[in-house]
Amino acid sequence: MSSLTEKDRPVVQLLLNTGTCPRCILRFCCVGSQVLYRHPCEDLMKELQEFLKNNQEKEDTVCLDGVDPPCKRIRLEHTEGPDDLNHNGVFQQIPSVNDGNAAMDSSAGKVCNVCLGILQECCEADFVKKVCQKVNSADYQFTSFVFSVSLPPQLSVRERAAWLGVKQEMRNLGLSLAKDDIVQLKEAYKWIIHPQLSEELGVPADGKSLFEVSVVFAHPETDEECHFLATACPDCFKPAKNKQSVFTRMAVIKALEKIKEEDFLKHFPCPPSRPKNLCDALEIQCNNGAVFVAGRYNKYSRNLPQTPWIIDGERKLESSVEELISEHLMAEFKADSFNFSSSGREDVDVRTLGNGRPFAIELVNPRRIRFTAEEMKRLQQAINNSSDKIQVRDLQLVTRSAIGRMKEGEEEKTKTYSALIWTDRAIQREDIAFLDDIKELKLDQKTPLRVLHRRPLAVRCRIIHTMRSEYIDEHHFRLHLKTQAGTYIKEFVHGDFGRTKPNIGSLLNRTADILELDVESVDVDWPPTLDN
Repeated sequence: MSSLTEKDRPVVQLLLNTGTCPRCILRFCCVGSQVLYRHPCEDLMKELQEFLKNNQEKEDTVCLDGVDPPCKRIRLEHTEGPDDLNHNGVFQQIPSVNDGNAAMDSSAGKVCNVCLGILQECCEADFVKKVCQKVNSADYQFTSFVFSVSLPPQLSVRERAAWLGVKQEMRNLGLSLAKDDIVQLKEAYKWIIHPQLSEELGVPADGKSLFEVSVVFAHPETDEECHFLATACPDCFKPAKNKQSVFTRMAVIKALEKIKEEDFLKHFPCPPSRPKNLCDALEIQCNNGAVFVAGRYNKYSRNLPQTPWIIDGERKLESSVEELISEHLMAEFKADSFNFSSSGREDVDVRTLGNGRPFAIELVNPRRIRFTAEEMKRLQQAINNSSDKIQVRDLQLVTRSAIGRMKEGEEEKTKTYSALIWTDRAIQREDIAFLDDIKELKLDQKTPLRVLHRRPLAVRCRIIHTMRSEYIDEHHFRLHLKTQAGTYIKEFVHGDFGRTKPNIGSLLNRTADILELDVESVDVDWPPTLDN
């Protein structure tokens, strides 16, 4: 095996004798050749055996001179010393090189004492087919995939134990082995399984892919093998509501960083002993990155909230703008859930007219992700045909980053309203004509009483850019307003018990109230207008 050198021989011998699989041996010998890890375990075992045999023959031909230092074989066969402790605080004795064949015979078909079978059965063809069957049955659309794996927490413990054993053997030979030099288990696993998954699924593996295939491995002996860490470092293990065990991966890693080496050696054998069981794939899951759909909606009903109206668990109205739009998108994209957002919101009794209000919907974990422009048009028409309370336009797929332009408009852009106003005392046309001449009127608006339960108490400065009045009769007129986004129009009319100053009532020197309000335009140039 050309990737191994003379200095690797004692490491290979040590790990073989303690039940380590060939691929983990390559990891601890810091072999970085991805192709080598993809060789069958049986072939790698034969290559390791040949490697040890060839090096043994070379040693046997060396003539020992009294003035020369003893060869590595002699040093390996020395009797147990203070540095070779067992799991009661001393390293285990290292078997001789002559025991190599027996060690390999005993290793064949056994669960690896380091990876617990992750680099054995869990990356063979049968397991890959099992994963791909799960993926294909989920019926996702994808053109690439990213693979993630969650490993049992005690693998970090066994990895530490194996490293301590190998490090001591290297130290005996005057060499060193840094833990960071070892090829990580997850990395080696992906080297092996990526090409197999790619071939079986017919698409490439891509670290930037939005389609994720994840495997969660579990092992029945996790709590048993990690229990000593909870005794040594109790502050690292805190019960969590959503976790079945305190021995999470991060908690175990934190404890391993904290525990002293001598304390670790007293409680766990180095190298680690043979496990009783193989790792099991607890979950095989798929997840597609979110898809974002944007458009503009018109709301024609004065009895329809933007989002579900639920108070104290009781639903007040049967539907909402959000639901009327999202139910069609959820069905077509086959998503798990959705998140609705828009450029501002209107009250339940306010209509949104004109070119509509910009909105966006995040569709979480969609099975279908590819839609043509024509298919989006048909989807838009289906939404519009389903209800006379709303209409949507410019329905299109957008990126996550593009949604930021819609949110910017909530505070920065202008909005145009039409309000039907009542006054307690009779008015004439000349009484309201002066409103048309008012420009850039500054308001101080204290948080309205009607939204105080969901908005913090504050005084907000807002601007009425222009107003235009239309006289109707002695007690009614219509007011068209162009305002800064975020202005509370109802409160500007009736004053909200003096919380908005000035207001229409104070300007007219009489009591005023609002009977109807319509949003006529939301001046946010997003999403792009389509040819509908």
